[in-house]
Amino acid sequence: MVAYVIADIQVTDPVKYEGYKQLTPAAAAKYGGRFIARGGHIATLEGDWKPERVIILEFPSLDQAKAFYASVEYTAARRARAGAANMNIIVVEGV
Repeated sequence: MVAYVIADIQVTDPVKYEGYKQLTPAAAAKYGGRFIARGGHIATLEGDWKPERVIILEFPSLDQAKAFYASVEYTAARRARAGAANMNIIVVEGV
């Protein structure tokens, strides 16, 4: 069953964040991940949630999504991102 990694991001240092953006696609692809949404226009339809940037990655399974997050490659991306953004990240199984 597919799984989706969803990130709600507040970029605090756009220049430093670019390094993270460069490292993440290869790390995701290694685990079968593909971007569904990557920072496009956001419109709140209901409620108070007003994210600045939303990323959605699709993976073949929950295990693959978790493997991506724990991987050496994505750990390096997270280190590159340190101090450049505040993030909330979840993974949810699809249907």
